[in-house]
Amino acid sequence: MKSNKYNTGETVTIQDTNESVTINKWAYVKNMKRYSYTVKEHPTTFFFEEELKKA
Repeated sequence: MKSNKYNTGETVTIQDTNESVTINKWAYVKNMKRYSYTVKEHPTTFFFEEELKKA
């Protein structure tokens, strides 16, 4: 299993909107074999690594 790309508290950009957000928490989704992230600015939405980029 690879490690997660982003860490809690890190500022990243949502690729579709170019909005800067802060990672709230992350989790590994075993059946999809990738990481999901929730952000402080949108707590009810999750994003996958490919939807985010380093700020």
